[in-house]
Amino acid sequence: MSSLAMLLTLADSRLPIGGHVHSGGVEEAIASGLVRDVVSVELYLRRRIRTSGLVAASLAAAVCAGELDPVRAEAEADARTPAPAARTASRAQGRGLLRLAKQVWPQGDWNELGARPHLSTVFGVVGTAAEVSPQEIAAVVVYTTMTGAATAAQRLLALDPAAVAACTIRLAELCDRTAAEAVRGLASLSDPVQDVLAQRHPDREMSLFAS
Repeated sequence: MSSLAMLLTLADSRLPIGGHVHSGGVEEAIASGLVRDVVSVELYLRRRIRTSGLVAASLAAAVCAGELDPVRAEAEADARTPAPAARTASRAQGRGLLRLAKQVWPQGDWNELGARPHLSTVFGVVGTAAEVSPQEIAAVVVYTTMTGAATAAQRLLALDPAAVAACTIRLAELCDRTAAEAVRGLASLSDPVQDVLAQRHPDREMSLFAS
């Protein structure tokens, strides 16, 4: 399989890692009135790419480059994810990706990851196993951070799929810049709004998404 095909597969929303049940804070943002339409969805996605997307991508890139071992990467991810609910969501998706990775690359050494690793850590190890570059795996992480939230917004607000797709295409350059920034060193940005949304979500009754 070519590197491009591998990247497209890893970035595909059909990848069975549980991402379809996580909204990236969008469900709570909609309930709070922060996201209402395509314009506010795009603003939210920009904010998410530049903060949590960058942080997760920088961690994955560092693991892929061999600059962070998985154990330290887990500690760095915990330190950069203040909301316990957000850490739980990351580890739930990380577990899903690890389960898939063990089947695709059975020769890999997955023992250091534990049972519920952060999604960014697993993506980093997957990048090494798939022999893609740190910037390429960073791009996958940024892209999935964006598209997961965009898809959730489309479903929750019953938005025009073409309008949401156009929104994500407009954000492509930002995704590329963010991935390039991610390989220059670990990011330590925090977004209090996303932290509050993440932590508030588990207390919501009848929510459609796990986070």
